[in-house]
Amino acid sequence: MFCLCTGDRKVFIYLQTGGTSNEWEHMSSPQSFFSSTIGKKVVMAVTGFLLIGFVVAHLVGNLQVFLGAEVFNAYAAFLKSIPGPLWIARIGLIVIFVLHLYNAFSLRKIISAARPVDYNKQATVQASAASRYMLHTGVVILLFVIVHLAHFTLGYLQPEHFSKTDALGQHDVYYMLVQGFLNPVYAGFYIFCIVMLGIHLSHGISSMFQTLGFCRPNVKNKLELAAKAIAAGITLGYISIPLAVIANVVTLS
Repeated sequence: MFCLCTGDRKVFIYLQTGGTSNEWEHMSSPQSFFSSTIGKKVVMAVTGFLLIGFVVAHLVGNLQVFLGAEVFNAYAAFLKSIPGPLWIARIGLIVIFVLHLYNAFSLRKIISAARPVDYNKQATVQASAASRYMLHTGVVILLFVIVHLAHFTLGYLQPEHFSKTDALGQHDVYYMLVQGFLNPVYAGFYIFCIVMLGIHLSHGISSMFQTLGFCRPNVKNKLELAAKAIAAGITLGYISIPLAVIANVVTLS
């Protein structure tokens, strides 16, 4: 568990697990703190929290597809009507995502170099599948983000559906989404990636609670259960959309 307090230019750190030996003796500046394992964990926890917020907000917006084309296209049109805040949010998300990814790889490198091989083998046996494959699921999520942006934001994939407008002259995002998920390859890819996202979140949210000091022994099991429930809810929410298209619940007619 990690607890961080600040005051009078001093940083007090309480660490029960994690971190490397003699690390705290050299933590006299922000640079040394953020170069440490615990500093990187804090960055990952904070950026992870912000990314989860975006994932939930994006899901709420996407679920409006069940309200019909008019409502969904109006929602998309509203977002396009505020390009300034929209692009600030997009750039901010890119920075947050890069920070999260960089610290993930950097942390793994530090921990692998600091711990003996036998320890790593033992930790692998004890760790959950979700924790063992965090980097792998993270890479899948990165690939998904690239493909998703190329498809629905930039229109590089299925460009014949990207320029269509509805009766009100708005970008027909509803039509583009339905046509996209009628393609079994993309629908399958989307569902697979969302499941990987759910697996990533099931451990990531739990780790976030632990790093930020919320995971005390008396509530640890409850928080781990809450993390799995949140991850499952996000996963089911997102995959319900392509499944609804495939099942003809969401249609063009």
